[in-house]
Amino acid sequence: MRLSQRLLAAFLLVIVVLGTLVVFSVERRVRDRLRADVVKELQGEAWLVGSLWAAASSPDSLADAAGAMLSARVTLIRPDGVVVGDTEFDGDALRALENHLDRPEVALAIRQGSGSAIRRSPSKGDEEIYAAVRTPNGVARISVTAAAHALAVSRLQKDVINAALVAAAIALFLSWIFARSVSRPLVELTEDARLIAAGDLSRRPSISAPGEVGDLGAAFGRLAEQLSARVQALEADDVLLRAVFESLNQGVIAIDAANRVLHINAGARWLLGVDDPTPFSADRLPSDQVLRECIDAAMASTDVDAVETTLHDRAVSLTARPLSEGGAVVALFDVTPIRKLETMRRDFVANVSHELKTPLTVVSGFAETIGDEQLPHAQQKAFAATIVANTKRMQRLVDDLLDLSRIESGGWVPNPSTMDISSVAADILLAIRESASRKRLSLSLDIPRDAASVYADPVAFRQVLSNLVDNSVRHTATGSVTIFAAREDGGIMVGVRDTGSGIPPEHLPRVFERFYRVDAARSRQEGGTGLGLAIVKHLVENHGGRVSAESEFGVGTTISAFFPVKRG
Repeated sequence: MRLSQRLLAAFLLVIVVLGTLVVFSVERRVRDRLRADVVKELQGEAWLVGSLWAAASSPDSLADAAGAMLSARVTLIRPDGVVVGDTEFDGDALRALENHLDRPEVALAIRQGSGSAIRRSPSKGDEEIYAAVRTPNGVARISVTAAAHALAVSRLQKDVINAALVAAAIALFLSWIFARSVSRPLVELTEDARLIAAGDLSRRPSISAPGEVGDLGAAFGRLAEQLSARVQALEADDVLLRAVFESLNQGVIAIDAANRVLHINAGARWLLGVDDPTPFSADRLPSDQVLRECIDAAMASTDVDAVETTLHDRAVSLTARPLSEGGAVVALFDVTPIRKLETMRRDFVANVSHELKTPLTVVSGFAETIGDEQLPHAQQKAFAATIVANTKRMQRLVDDLLDLSRIESGGWVPNPSTMDISSVAADILLAIRESASRKRLSLSLDIPRDAASVYADPVAFRQVLSNLVDNSVRHTATGSVTIFAAREDGGIMVGVRDTGSGIPPEHLPRVFERFYRVDAARSRQEGGTGLGLAIVKHLVENHGGRVSAESEFGVGTTISAFFPVKRG
């Protein structure tokens, strides 16, 4: 291809690229300007509708009338987000609309007085332009479909493209004339450069002035290409490094010699509670003594290995390394889950050992005593009964531990079905009636018709209710124990209410922990294992529900379990 043709092709490429950039730039600016004008007009209309709202007898009628007049969708929203008027919806459809507090334009209007957004409407399904303003009665919002706006932008874009094509044709003609005028000296200069590159150092350009500029341009062009390739390689490495840096499950901080934090990943920001944009002074990091000493040591060219501290209630292991050109890199590893597991393991071993120690001691002591042949038969019989009682206590503890382990490990999956609460509750009260009668406790049911059934695993539900009733009977000296049920949003709340001794406020948050007892001595004396409520909690949560405890010391306690309704 001849030089003039190459120049012409280059000019053509430049014209196409510039024309494309111009078209897109103009189209974007015009589209933004048109959208801004539409939003401004809609906000003005919204102000007008909002001023009429206070005097309107029916917000929905006002929305319908204003929508018909403005050929737009008018929505009137109370301050709590409830839609009270909408051009597109009436009656049940209006009442079924979602709460609009989370709509971006409504949220902006409530905070700033006005707001706008361009998004897809969840209720209508099309893309709309929204403008909302705050009024004394709530938020007035007006929206129009974005299709008309898009059509105007499309027509304008066609006009711009046509103008660009005409300009490109003129520019191409002028470029052809210019290419012809400079092609001959450039050909000679190119030949000179080729010969020089081939080793003919005595060769000199025969054309001066414009020739040198062209040659320098070509040289700089090659240099630019090399630099561009190297920069792209460096950028690719930088992107990869940043991706790896941010994806680490450890926190990492890079500090320069001037004590400025240059890089800090998401993990470190979360552990340190820092949201400042980098770079920022390292003095703005938390003033934890161990962290400061770790940073100072690394800045002084000393390695720091695995020192532990507490940051925002999290146990964090710190490691620091100095940088060769000054500064330091600090790594933070969240060891809170590890420490919690270690604490749980120690507590579990200690609790199980403590729970088994007493019955084992009793069984061992009475077993040795019962072997005495001179011991009266009545005492032998009493001692044997004590051994049996303590053996049963250990058996209950082991059974509860096995149940809890099976539930926590995921080995048990609920198989729910619809159950009659009253029937299950009656069976449980019948089984506990003898123990309650000895204390003269009143047993009752409070199960309304709208909460007569629950969707749960039959065995698990019976175990939950039985544990709750057993707990209440054991901890209630006088008064009553009531099984109740109530319908709540999304499910049924089932629980047990008693008039027992109650739970002090400081103990209430921990009643669902394993082996936790408010009165340990009394609970063991009454046969409790300390695992009942923990089992209840895990059984209910495996159903997707939740448990709660309310109590007033000296008055009584209410333990509730929420079971969600059947899905699908």
